[in-house]
Amino acid sequence: MVKLGICASEFNFDIVSPMLEFARRHAEFLGAQIVAEVMVPGVYDLPLAAKKLAERGDIDAVVTLGAVIEGETGHDEIIMQHATRKLIDLGIQYGKPITLGISGPGMSRVQALERVNDYARRAVEAAVKMVKRLEKV
Repeated sequence: MVKLGICASEFNFDIVSPMLEFARRHAEFLGAQIVAEVMVPGVYDLPLAAKKLAERGDIDAVVTLGAVIEGETGHDEIIMQHATRKLIDLGIQYGKPITLGISGPGMSRVQALERVNDYARRAVEAAVKMVKRLEKV
């Protein structure tokens, strides 16, 4: 059984909350177990939580969930670029999948709400698939 850690952002929680619930249901559907969940203030904070989860021996993969909504400045692009880069680095560092279930940048709130299930599903599926595929390497 694949054991997952999930870290999710409280910022834009009207979007992230249903993502988290869908991720839980989809993990159960795939036969994966969620061992730990961590809530962080924003997407910018996800890499540190993902690191802590990746360090745990009882977690095979980490799923990150969040929503970066387009604003009047380029802030959404900066947050997304830096968080994503660090999450990739952590996956390589710890040799564990750290999947991306973060909507944005450049998305409106309506667009993000329409894609809640897609981002959560893809992040959980990628985590489970990667664990199983890496076991064969």
